[in-house]
Parts: sequence; C-alpha cells; structure tokens
Amino acid sequence: MTSTRTDRWLRLDGTANTRDLGGLPTTDGGRTVSRRILRSDNLQTLSESDVRTLVEEVGLSEVVDLRTTAEVLMEGRGPLRDVDSVTHRHFTLLPERGRRTDVFAAEEDDEEIRAQLPEDWAESLLPRQTAPGDEGELPAVRSYLGYLTDGTENVLAALRSLAAGGPGAAVVHCAAGKDRTGVVCALALAVAGVEPEAIVADYAQTAEVIEALVAKLATSPTYAEDMTSRDVASHTPRAESMRRVLELLDERWGGPIGWLEQHGFGADERAALRARLVD
Repeated sequence: MTSTRTDRWLRLDGTANTRDLGGLPTTDGGRTVSRRILRSDNLQTLSESDVRTLVEEVGLSEVVDLRTTAEVLMEGRGPLRDVDSVTHRHFTLLPERGRRTDVFAAEEDDEEIRAQLPEDWAESLLPRQTAPGDEGELPAVRSYLGYLTDGTENVLAALRSLAAGGPGAAVVHCAAGKDRTGVVCALALAVAGVEPEAIVADYAQTAEVIEALVAKLATSPTYAEDMTSRDVASHTPRAESMRRVLELLDERWGGPIGWLEQHGFGADERAALRARLVD
C-alpha cells in the first residue's frame, strides 16, 4: 500500500485524530499542499492552546461539520464557535430525526428543539444506512454508500464549501473523523488527483490512533454507549473498506469523478477544489 507521511498528524490536546491532507502523492507526480484542508474527530474538547494552534499557526478559517443536529446539540458549542474569524458550516450525511435540521437555529433555542425531537433520538444518533442492492457488502462499505445515496446533497455541499473556501485552512470533521469525514475527504482527494492507494492509506491511517480515539469518545455521554458496546477492532477502519468503495464507484460511475459529474459537481467546482489542495 502507498504510505502516508506520519508528520501529517497534528497533535492537539483535545482531539485524537487530526491530520493534514497535505503531502499525499498525485497521479501526475506532485503532492497535495499542507495547511489547506485538515480532517479531524470532534472539536468540542479543544483546549485554548489548541485553538491558538489552529487559528494562529495553521491559519484555520473554516470548519465543515458533518455531524447531525442531535450530535451538535448534545455535545454543545465548541470553542472554535467563539472565534469570529472561523466560519462554521454544517452538512449532516445522516438522516435527521427532528423536524428542524438547521443546527445554528437549533442552538439558539435548545429546549424548543429538544421538545420537537422523538423520545428515542439519543439512542439513534448514528443510524447505519444500507442502499438497496448493497446488502452483501461489508458494514462500513454499506454505510459509506449510504452516505452517497441518502446524503448526496450534503456530500456535494461539503465539497462545494471546501472548493469555495479560503484563504486559510479548512477542517472537515464528524465525531470520530473516520467514516463521514473519510468519505468526504476521499472524494476531495480524488478531485485533487491523489493516487487511489494513497486515498486508501489516508483513510486507514486512523487505525494508528484508534484506541485513543475510542477512549476519547467513550468519555462523552453522546457516544459512550456506541464506543463501549463494541470492541476496538470493530471501530477500526480497514483499507479494504475504502478500496471497495472506490472499486464500486469505478464500476457504477466511472470513478469518484464520474459520481461527482453525474450528481452535478461541475468542472469549475472540481477545478476550484483541486486548486485548494494542489498548487
């Protein structure tokens, strides 16, 4: 497998799975540029030092949050929400349970929103989707294809946000920074021309920190049950899952670019996203 550079990790007090998408090899012999797009797990527990690192050293100007409204409400506002120079955008890839899905409006009146949500909303934060015809695939593959089927518009919206963003860096995150974040980042890297095996290797690199990641999420009431009800191995991303997703995209759509083209992510948008990652 193509290796990914270990110095792409950004070691922060409040996250376990933050790394830079720079330094990955492209099919034309180049590499993606650092401090343009990062990927991460939940940013709710960033320390003051972490915020300074991201804003002042990395140049963070945008957060692309892929969690559900329920997750955001249960976790509360993160410290980056208080930084005026950082724009937050929310694009859930999972079906929403409540009547309203605008996370920013929801934060303005938490009690009203909580009253509108079904009683069992907290027990079904991370529904596993399976698209018709994909029942025989690995569980992770089924979920990732489900994002592309059920969350199509928000997958595209997240990529458009990355394409239109800057100057400054963006960070894409969900709860663990491996599944929802992994799919959006894989598509972004494909647009940038990153070698397929490097996309797979970047996805699988979360395995290096999976024990710390699971331990971190287990401290949150939002995710504790999901973390502790299964062993660490079941949470560990495996290269074959992302490799299979890329294979299926090739078979069904002519590759990730074909999927994007056929869902309306045009040539100008792809050029803008590529320019964000490759000089």
